[in-house]
Amino acid sequence: MFGIGGGEFIFIIFVALMLFGTDKLPEAARTFGKIMANLKHATNEIKTEIQKSADVQEISDSLKQVTSSFTEEVDKVKESVAPPSLGMGDDIFKGATETFAKAKDDIEDITGPVKRQM
Repeated sequence: MFGIGGGEFIFIIFVALMLFGTDKLPEAARTFGKIMANLKHATNEIKTEIQKSADVQEISDSLKQVTSSFTEEVDKVKESVAPPSLGMGDDIFKGATETFAKAKDDIEDITGPVKRQM
């Protein structure tokens, strides 16, 4: 017990008897016991709070990991759905846009007088 041998323990009891006397020794022992119980209770509360904090931190880390993986997946989907980047197909896209704009202008030129009559 606490690295105390039998002879040392008896010596401690003898000193306690000399200091407190036989009348107050049981009361002192009870008080010491209560102090030790309160200390143990406070220590357990601190351990519990530290454990709760560690659990919350672990949950927070797990949530960050899930969120980052979810964000990566969303980015992958965005890349697969996004229009192709400007490259070799740009010339075709620009040509088609110009052709459609020219056709639109031609149709408006033709239908212009018809629209005015209505």
